[in-house]
Amino acid sequence: MLHDMKPTTKDDPLCCQYDNCTWEVVKGQTHCAKHGGCVELKNAEKSKVRTYTLTKFRAQMTHFLDDDNIKGLREEIGILRIVLQERLNMCESSVDLLSHAHTIGDLAMKIEKLVSSCNKIEKSLGQYLDQNAIVQLGMEVVAIVTKHVDDTKAIENIADDLIKVIERIGKDEPS
Repeated sequence: MLHDMKPTTKDDPLCCQYDNCTWEVVKGQTHCAKHGGCVELKNAEKSKVRTYTLTKFRAQMTHFLDDDNIKGLREEIGILRIVLQERLNMCESSVDLLSHAHTIGDLAMKIEKLVSSCNKIEKSLGQYLDQNAIVQLGMEVVAIVTKHVDDTKAIENIADDLIKVIERIGKDEPS
């Protein structure tokens, strides 16, 4: 940025603030171009950009905090899994796979961390049933059915079906 260097007097309010300098300041600054007025101007412009960026960031954060769908991590896990799948689909040979190994590994680690975080959050919110909770639920369902149904054979069949469901769920549950 070029600025005109105009001489002025020491009494002029537009005079550079540097020692005995008698040059006019860069517009809106306290020093002339020779003594850092341009740097001050650039710093002021950077500060404006930084302020704008921070304001934009605060607005996005407010939006994210108000959106119930963003409080869960399931969508992010799904997106990362899709990205990982697409990256793997791009690999046409073992050379491609090796060249993308770092990126693929990073995506896998991010997915693992998100799944772990999601499980911790769900558990802390009480939305997560571990194997013991599922077994306990099954036993209580059988107790309720036994209380209201007199047919022993039907109760045994219900209990057997619940055990099969619990075993199937137990196999699908991430460890």
